[in-house]
Amino acid sequence: MNTQSRPLHVTVSPTTRQSLANLQRVFYAARGFDRISRVYLQDARRGYLRWGADGKVRQLDELNPHLSHEETTPAVNGMRIGAPVERLDLATVTKVSQAISGEIVLRKLIDTLMRTAIEQAGAERGLLILLHAGEPRIEAEATTVTDALLVKVNEQPVTPIALPESVLHFVLRVRENVILEDAAAEPSFAKDPYILERKARSILCLPLITQGKLIGVLYLENNLAPGTFSAGRSSVLKMLASQAATALENSRLYGEVQQREAKIRRLLDANLIGIFISRGTGEIIEANQAFLGMVGYDREDLLAGRVNSLDLTPPEWLESTLDARTEAKRTGAVQQFEKEYIRKDGSRVPVLIGLAVFDERHDQGVGFVLDLTERRRAEAEARESERRYRETLIGLAHANRITTMGQLAASIAHEVNQPIAAISSNAGAGLHWLGAQPPNLEEVGQTFGLIIRDSMRAGNVIRRIRALMNKAPMQTELLAIDEVILEVLALVRVELAKHDVWVQTRLPEALPLVRADRVQVRQVILNLITNAIEAMSEINEGDRELLISARTDDSNYVLITFRDTGPGLDPNSADRVFEAFYTTKSDGMGMGLAICHSIIEAHGGRMWAGANHPRGAVFQFSIPIAQEGVDRSQ
Repeated sequence: MNTQSRPLHVTVSPTTRQSLANLQRVFYAARGFDRISRVYLQDARRGYLRWGADGKVRQLDELNPHLSHEETTPAVNGMRIGAPVERLDLATVTKVSQAISGEIVLRKLIDTLMRTAIEQAGAERGLLILLHAGEPRIEAEATTVTDALLVKVNEQPVTPIALPESVLHFVLRVRENVILEDAAAEPSFAKDPYILERKARSILCLPLITQGKLIGVLYLENNLAPGTFSAGRSSVLKMLASQAATALENSRLYGEVQQREAKIRRLLDANLIGIFISRGTGEIIEANQAFLGMVGYDREDLLAGRVNSLDLTPPEWLESTLDARTEAKRTGAVQQFEKEYIRKDGSRVPVLIGLAVFDERHDQGVGFVLDLTERRRAEAEARESERRYRETLIGLAHANRITTMGQLAASIAHEVNQPIAAISSNAGAGLHWLGAQPPNLEEVGQTFGLIIRDSMRAGNVIRRIRALMNKAPMQTELLAIDEVILEVLALVRVELAKHDVWVQTRLPEALPLVRADRVQVRQVILNLITNAIEAMSEINEGDRELLISARTDDSNYVLITFRDTGPGLDPNSADRVFEAFYTTKSDGMGMGLAICHSIIEAHGGRMWAGANHPRGAVFQFSIPIAQEGVDRSQ
């Protein structure tokens, strides 16, 4: 069967073209004139080999058979570097090519490569060395044991006991194949530790180069005899090395793609978050179960093309979604944003979504979706818990106020009885002045004025008590703290006198207003004053003094301080006085200070306690200044 070879079209530079023309002239001159020495023919053949003109080399060999028997690249001291490719047997080339190109899985490819190299070279042992981040590492080792060929794929470092490092580094540097016919006799490498110890004979080392990039080295050796690796074998192996380099690089890239796909698949299958891949039209072409479960669809709906991200989007979210998609196409990704999806059953699911595109034409993108249902439910439960907490606080505060008012019952009765008794007395006096002959109308008028004053005084006392006993949600207003302090002091005046407590106040005239609930602030001040009265009633020596002061601090807060001269706080438990149900009183509930602390925190302030000097305790609380009432002097 006749075979025809297709012409090889090669683009060459002008310099190369001129060199080939010169070689052509040398060739025809050598053919036409017997007087031209055979040296010209040899020079021509070498030149054609150097330029890769294999057809011309074959033509020369057919016309001058003696040339093919001469070594084209003679050995120098038993070493050949960069030996050219000779004519190869077509069957051998086909077999080798199919063996290497037929594998894409890296481990199988390496096994096939090593077996083919050992068989074609007639080597005893072989190493595949690949570069990792520029450093050579042994990827596989093949050895012949009796009639068996063993290939071990196991990455390990390059060491002097594995191969002659001088040969390896030489090939890595010059990027040319090296054949040592008798390594032990080669001066350049004879002193290598490996060659000295193993008495190495035949060595063949081939660089693996693809697209101008060196990726590794194929090392072969046979220590049975020198000159094992002939030119014919080295030619097959050189072709094998070239094809192996390409196959190894392709296999590496294929492995990286498989690893990336496996990572993406694991991410999809993990179902930690919803993930989908969609086209520019919104059609979702791939999604994990987490996303499908989120929107209520199944895989059959996905395969049938019934899941579209735009169709899942409610009308009120469509514009912002389209804007996000446009931004993702423009920049490659978009920051996460919240939206809703319409589930298959018509219900809605709140989600947090991020988008990114991952192809050059931006025709496809990936979405990462987090279901916010549980977070929204938790937020609702937190709001409900906060509401119940406020209601409980109001109830406890109301109970505390009732308890406090019970303790102040005598003081309240005195406050009410005084104006009532004055009204009764003034009414009797008024009747007396009316019964006089003639009636003393001037005295009657003055008496009626006193009755009105006392009735208003009694009414104010009752109103303050009713306001303090009120149970209602917090209603804030612009409030003057100093006025509230004076109101509470008027309510407990009898208790202060009863326990011989002297009160001193330091309240600036231009104290800024605060925004607070009047009833709750009254309760806090009342609790702190009554606690001070009770604490100082236990001491028998020294003055009982209560200093109440107010001022602004550097943080735009109004600071109120209560200093008493009682027994003070236990240093070991001072930090617990605001805990619920903690009390040092034998009949106390431990709720008063805890409620006061919660009230102040609800107003955006804070409350704390400490020691007074030289004795007693200090209780303080702060409330933010209202921006609309900073300066009362204006």
